[in-house]
Amino acid sequence: MTKPTDHRMPELDFNTPALKRHRKIRALKDRMAGMGIAIGGSSVILAVLLICFYLLYEVAPLFSSASIDLEASYSMPAEDQGESLYLTTEEQAEVGMRVASNGSIVFFSVADGSVIDTVKNLRTEKVTAFAVESDTSHLMAFGYEDGKALIVKHDYRISYPDGKRKITPVVEYPYGEDAIDVADFAIKKLTLRDGSDAMTMAAIGDNSSAITKVTKEVNFITEEVELSEQSEPLPFVADVASMLLSGDQRYLYVATRSGAMSEFDLRDFDNIALKDEMSLFNGDAKLVSMTYLLGKSSIMVADSSGRVSQWFNVRNDATNEEKLTFIRDVKQPVALVDLAMEQRRKGFATLDERGLVAIYNATSTRQVIDEKLSDNTARLISFAPRANGLLLEDSKGLHFYHVDNEHPEVSWSSLWGKVWYEGYQEPTYTWQSSAANNDFEPKYSLMPLAFGTLKAAFYAMLMAVPLAICGAIYTAYFMAPALRRKIKPVIELMEALPTVILGFLAGLFFAPFLEENLAATFSILVVLPVGILIFAYLWSRLPQQIRWLVPDGWQPLVLIPVVVFLAWFCLALSPIIELNFFGGNIRGWITHDLGITFDQRNALVVGFAMGFAVIPTIFSITEDAIFSVPKALTQGSLALGATYWQTMTRVVLPTASPGIFSAIMIGMGRAVGETMIVLMATGNTPIMDANIFEGMRTLAANLAVEVPESEVGSSHYRILFLAAFVLFIFTFIVNTIAETVRQHLRKKYGSL
Repeated sequence: MTKPTDHRMPELDFNTPALKRHRKIRALKDRMAGMGIAIGGSSVILAVLLICFYLLYEVAPLFSSASIDLEASYSMPAEDQGESLYLTTEEQAEVGMRVASNGSIVFFSVADGSVIDTVKNLRTEKVTAFAVESDTSHLMAFGYEDGKALIVKHDYRISYPDGKRKITPVVEYPYGEDAIDVADFAIKKLTLRDGSDAMTMAAIGDNSSAITKVTKEVNFITEEVELSEQSEPLPFVADVASMLLSGDQRYLYVATRSGAMSEFDLRDFDNIALKDEMSLFNGDAKLVSMTYLLGKSSIMVADSSGRVSQWFNVRNDATNEEKLTFIRDVKQPVALVDLAMEQRRKGFATLDERGLVAIYNATSTRQVIDEKLSDNTARLISFAPRANGLLLEDSKGLHFYHVDNEHPEVSWSSLWGKVWYEGYQEPTYTWQSSAANNDFEPKYSLMPLAFGTLKAAFYAMLMAVPLAICGAIYTAYFMAPALRRKIKPVIELMEALPTVILGFLAGLFFAPFLEENLAATFSILVVLPVGILIFAYLWSRLPQQIRWLVPDGWQPLVLIPVVVFLAWFCLALSPIIELNFFGGNIRGWITHDLGITFDQRNALVVGFAMGFAVIPTIFSITEDAIFSVPKALTQGSLALGATYWQTMTRVVLPTASPGIFSAIMIGMGRAVGETMIVLMATGNTPIMDANIFEGMRTLAANLAVEVPESEVGSSHYRILFLAAFVLFIFTFIVNTIAETVRQHLRKKYGSL
């Protein structure tokens, strides 16, 4: 008798030791993978934050406040020599110097006020005027009641006896110990300006004025400098408070106490003429001080209303003449007593009646210090050569203050606003961080660099986006799979090409080629798409037997000879176009007829070169996004009667839009951060001009050029880090916008 068959499923045991061990191992692997992903993601976020914090660490000192601290106070050194006419220190701010009213020069220790040396006045006549050529030249002049002037120079010699530094002050007489005849009257006001070829001095008395030029000529036999003097009368100006000679000795500025300025032209020394008259200020204010800022271009005028104004010559385009023009001013609430200039920067300090000292930078108009340092008896202030110290004289004696003011030239307005720089005809956005001379005014506007970054990215994206997206659409949706497997890796391989090679080729080969074939370049932009459309139309009208010779999806191969032919046709036609429509020279036509500046390495070159570098990134991401659209969506659309093109535009592209937008934004980030192509394929000039035939300088290229040459810790160095931080923030904003839009598009079309 047979047993009945049991049709029940056998029971499976999922808790065997082997399965339990397998599940434990898999769970351990899952936990380790999760931890690895979390650690990796956290590390990336941490690295980005550390970069951000480091940039902020380098940038923060730019905007930190300055400080001033008292280091020493003592009674007036050699007080018996009279009141001080002038105060200064040597380079190390260890030895101070004051010029007394009797003509004596007193050197003293800045630390304790002890007198090091006193140089008596060489002449017995009374000193009636005193002038300083400039703080940096150390040249001074004493005017006397007999109409003569003595030129004096203070200097400091450093030696190291027993291994210790010793600073020895000396007084020199570069024009001899005999005074120079300047006038035949008692000198009340005196000014001088020295140069390599001549020295000029102007003097004013009670009722007369005169000017003297001392010309220097080198004797070719003895190689000694021979001096010759020429004196001429000056038109007299009453109630003169201050006089200045321009740095090139071409103009003399005479200002009265009421602020009336007379400008004399000294270029024809035998026929000195009044060039211009103006008012330095309005109201009942009185002139306190008039002196040159560093560089002898800007005149700083302080008055009793508490105002300090800056003036310099601006050339008029119509008349081609220079005119002294008001530029900017700063204001204190009470009357000023003295004005001191920094010797190596465009900074100055004011001393008012309350004993309050304010320190400004002329370019940024930034007030960095505003502190009360003395009572209302303060009368003189002076900067140390490095602007790290300040001497102040009041009724109690002398006080030396240490000044910590590293970056006064940096302000929001100087970084992002228009600034009227010396020698410019109007306020501009300018980046020029260095120059050949020490009197240079740094120009740290980031606007040209930010504009250049956006300009380069715009032209690169203008070329890359249409080509990359259209190519990705065709490759992913219409191209034959076998051909796609060959084309896609080749285009992605383009991304591996070093950008320095692209920049090299763009700068040395493509830029000259483009300049010589401008007509062909612009005709290709029209002829190529039109020619392809015409060929496509003709191809669609061919008999099916001919069209079927090319398998479906392989048609792009037929276009290759068409594209080559059209490009050759445009190049061959280029000379004919130039000859018949542009007078034989399209570049000359652009420059002279249109008035557009043409630079060989320009935005057009960057657009082609950088677009070539960005295309693989946009193409690859876009192609993957389109190819990843589920086949069920396209098949359903086609089954409902939609054409391939309708399916592409209404189903595939909306579904792939998050990925396409991400591709565009990633490509833009690549274009914004590109360095070598922009560096080598443009003129690298930081200008703000949307002209496609002009170059630019980007933030990234500027960092590559200037960071290796900047002084560590300087304003220039930190502003470059600020530029890097701006680039970092810009990239962060672009990525944030990209992710926000991507999530929005994904939510909107995710239900398809």
